[in-house]
Amino acid sequence: MSNTSYPLLQTINAPADLRALPRAELRTLADELRAYVLDSVSQTGGHLSSNLGTVELTVALHYVFNTPDDRLVWDVGHQTYPHKILTGRRDRMASLRQMGGLSGFPQRAESEYDTFGTAHSSTSISAALGMALAARIQGKDNHSVAIIGDGALTAGMAFEALNNAGVEDCKLLVILNDNDMSISPPVGALNRYLAQLMSGQFYAAAKNVGKTVLKGAPPLFELAKRIEEQAKGMVVPATLFEKFGFNYIGPIDGHDLDSLIPTLENIKHLKGPQFLHVVTKKGQGYKLAEADPVAYHGPGKFDPSIGLQKPAAAPKQTFTQVFGEWLCDMAAQDERLVGITPAMREGSGMVEFEKRFPERYFDVGIAEQHAVTFAGGLATEGLKPVVAIYSTFLQRAYDQLIHDVAIQNLPVVFALDRAGLVGADGATHAGAYDIPFLRCIPNMSVACPADENECRQLLSTAFAQNHPVAVRYPRGAGAGVATQESLEGLPFGKGEIRRQGRGIAILAFGTLLYPALAAAEAMDATVVNMRWAKPLDVELLLQVAAQHQALVTLEEGAVMGGAGSAVTEALHAAGVAVPVLQLGLRDEFIEHGDPARLLSLQGLDASGIQASIQRRFGNLRTPVVRAA
Repeated sequence: MSNTSYPLLQTINAPADLRALPRAELRTLADELRAYVLDSVSQTGGHLSSNLGTVELTVALHYVFNTPDDRLVWDVGHQTYPHKILTGRRDRMASLRQMGGLSGFPQRAESEYDTFGTAHSSTSISAALGMALAARIQGKDNHSVAIIGDGALTAGMAFEALNNAGVEDCKLLVILNDNDMSISPPVGALNRYLAQLMSGQFYAAAKNVGKTVLKGAPPLFELAKRIEEQAKGMVVPATLFEKFGFNYIGPIDGHDLDSLIPTLENIKHLKGPQFLHVVTKKGQGYKLAEADPVAYHGPGKFDPSIGLQKPAAAPKQTFTQVFGEWLCDMAAQDERLVGITPAMREGSGMVEFEKRFPERYFDVGIAEQHAVTFAGGLATEGLKPVVAIYSTFLQRAYDQLIHDVAIQNLPVVFALDRAGLVGADGATHAGAYDIPFLRCIPNMSVACPADENECRQLLSTAFAQNHPVAVRYPRGAGAGVATQESLEGLPFGKGEIRRQGRGIAILAFGTLLYPALAAAEAMDATVVNMRWAKPLDVELLLQVAAQHQALVTLEEGAVMGGAGSAVTEALHAAGVAVPVLQLGLRDEFIEHGDPARLLSLQGLDASGIQASIQRRFGNLRTPVVRAA
């Protein structure tokens, strides 16, 4: 992108340059910054609506606070593109979310201005409080600022941090960026509370408080008094947040620099934890994103002058769509089914289910721990809960999974979307660990469908069980196998031989079955579609082990403790000694990039699988017979 279109923005290579500008030029800078964000994201894909909404807030924060000495912690982090552009990364935006390029989230290794790595929600207040107390302990005078959205504030962790922070004397500012938007529509009592406030005449007056009250720069206690007068007879958020020990200020218009800057400057001089409530508009400044912020939450490449277009050819069905259709079909057949999502209605494919079965659909907000225990409670009363959750987000509810579901052996189905690598979202969103952390839990079972039709079938199998079962499937489309109309399942805990070869047998768990088949053709190897990481089909395993000289396990998940480890444990328990090569994701965090390229770098494409086998075993093609 040419800098000639952004004459003021091109002069900003660090926040110090921004702070040197006359305040009168900040509006122009914000306009150029918003245009640059739109231009950048349209060429790379990425998060858009959330970033367009934080332009003025980002400008104001870097203008008022002495970053990076003052710490900014952005919750989730998908609203940090303006921050990245203003902190020396403008010319690298063309590499956003690409291998070797900028991360779509804050990363400490990327910039000193990214003070804390974030990508999961509701961590910012805890981290900023830790920074603020570290500054106090070390006798430093810097501020710590947490910027958290109204969706992220539904999580229990955010309130745990507020509860802790309210009793501490430190320079902590929590900014509630209230744009009425998480990825799915925000839910719950807190969101209704804020929505009621926003819809009243109180907000209409309060959003202009910077113009009407701060123009004369009176002390903040006078500002608070006037707000209280306008809010007479209403219960405002101050009641809630001040109970936590915070000094509540707002709400103010998050797009009005004449409100933001004086308010932030005054807050800097106040003692104790502060809470500033700003109201922003998702997709601000780009009419198409304002009209449909969900569609523009994370678009791919597009022409800003035209907007998002439907693809000319119908894309292959994704695993998420397969799950969504199965959920509706099974709910129509079995009235015990209830669907639960922790604020990922669109991402988990539950839009149609909510429309058709609203009484059995529960979006619990960004509250994974609650989602799992809530499912357990439903199951105790004879219902059959299906928790649709990303693999990486189930990590946040591990205790609940063990204590509230598995120990009680409750029949909860976990539909684990985004299992394996996720591409542009990187290490924070990769579903690399679910097989190791699930298979060690008694009563849990783990299914690994190889394609779209197996996904539907294994979901039916899981639903038919009377104990907890997880079905893991990747982001996007698979091999393109058409799904059956029926809800007939597959045998529980049983795999199948998909190709009979000799010498070496590849045991594939999940969608890597297809590159395994391709590799096996060149090596005349046997390929087994294992389907279940737990319980293993031990009978099939021992049969295959007896007929081959070596085994290769293959999974798109962590090798350490994964399905390959389960195979070696089973062989050891049976007293069978056969060489085993375990292939999967190495013991490292895998950064963002093209998913196919990332798999290739891990040696998990067909050529990589073949190369690994040949390095370890050479060309073993001689059949062998062992006593089973």
